[in-house]
Amino acid sequence: MKKVGLALGGGIARGIAHVGVLSVLERAGIPIDCVTGSSAGSLAGALYCAGLGPAELSQALAAFGWGLIARPAFSRRGLLSFERMERWLAATIGDISFADLRRPLAVVVTDLETGQPVVLREGRVAPAVRASCSMPGVVVPIAIDGRTCVDGCIANSVPAAEARALGADYVIGVNLFGTGNHRPGNALTTGLATLEHLLRFSGGGLAAADCVISPELSWGNYVSFGKHEQMVASGARAAEAQLASIQAALGCAQPGPA
Repeated sequence: MKKVGLALGGGIARGIAHVGVLSVLERAGIPIDCVTGSSAGSLAGALYCAGLGPAELSQALAAFGWGLIARPAFSRRGLLSFERMERWLAATIGDISFADLRRPLAVVVTDLETGQPVVLREGRVAPAVRASCSMPGVVVPIAIDGRTCVDGCIANSVPAAEARALGADYVIGVNLFGTGNHRPGNALTTGLATLEHLLRFSGGGLAAADCVISPELSWGNYVSFGKHEQMVASGARAAEAQLASIQAALGCAQPGPA
């Protein structure tokens, strides 16, 4: 069977939708051989590759919120620090290295000085995820291997090519930035829609993936963690819609009618 890679995209609070995607793929018996992630996708990917199943992942993220992951930072480089996020992740999965994970994981960050994507596959997992989630200008960046690292979405929002580099023959990408169908609005909504467009296509991951799952999340914003169950359900519906196509591509037997 083909080796399957899962490329989990960023989307801040929308990242909880990854739980629904994972639950459908696991229930259908789709083997996930490796995972890559940017921003919120790196967090979900780290939890999953450390051994948390969808139910455990959902429980771990149920209480997720800004108070758990952030604190004010009196720094000229950002308004918030994600040091709490790093500590929370280390407490949840252990302060482990990439080599300790049950599945191969690659975390994408952006080098703030060059704007280029950097793929992290060695060293401690928690700092890598913290860096990948650190929105520039809002969250204080951190230094890893001599680089100043920020949010992976800036350079590569759905790291599909990185999944192929891990050995995947078939890559499922998960895009949390919507389909791009925006009606003209006021200056603010137009600006936000433009930013979504830029992030959606950064790194070319949507074109590089064999299948793209795009949950319908237009009803939810990027900064509110209060709609956990709805986010999970949206991720599950989007994955269900692509399931037959994935099974056909992988040659998986599809279940008959109940």
